[in-house]
Amino acid sequence: MSSLKQLDLYNNKLTGTIPAEIGQLSGLDYLHLSNNSLSGSIPTEIGQLKALKYLHLDNNQLSGNVPEEILDLPSLKQADLAENFFSKFEGHVPSFWK
Repeated sequence: MSSLKQLDLYNNKLTGTIPAEIGQLSGLDYLHLSNNSLSGSIPTEIGQLKALKYLHLDNNQLSGNVPEEILDLPSLKQADLAENFFSKFEGHVPSFWK
């Protein structure tokens, strides 16, 4: 699955957690899981997605801390994590998130 570039499961009434195996999608540059009912924390393995440019996890029921691994993604241009229940960001927040 390393050749998968885009995963768009927007508004599909998904429940449960984001699996740690998401980190195995090494070629992924677009991840859109918005408007579902995903819960739990963002797995730190998402930090393995070095090609990821666009991350949309808004409007779910995610909680806990936003992992620092997301902040270190070298290609990330846009991230939307709004409308969740995060407790805090860990690490330095890049200027494009402010």
